[in-house]
Amino acid sequence: MTLAELSLCYEAAAVPLRLRLRELRQKLAAAEDPEEIWHLKRRIGELTPMLTQMNELAELTARYYERGYYRSEKYTL
Repeated sequence: MTLAELSLCYEAAAVPLRLRLRELRQKLAAAEDPEEIWHLKRRIGELTPMLTQMNELAELTARYYERGYYRSEKYTL
């Protein structure tokens, strides 16, 4: 598997996370119960870094071999 193919996998894996976060934010806007609000915020807080990382890795793997592309120190050795 090439890095370009891996990038497409990361992008595809991010779609369900993006949809779930949108759904949770809609529920949060409509929620009135403090306990439910707490649970929704907690779940959103857990999923948001996952989506961020998926997006970062998709970009990194898509552009890894481009000359002059600045790679984040986060994903380098």
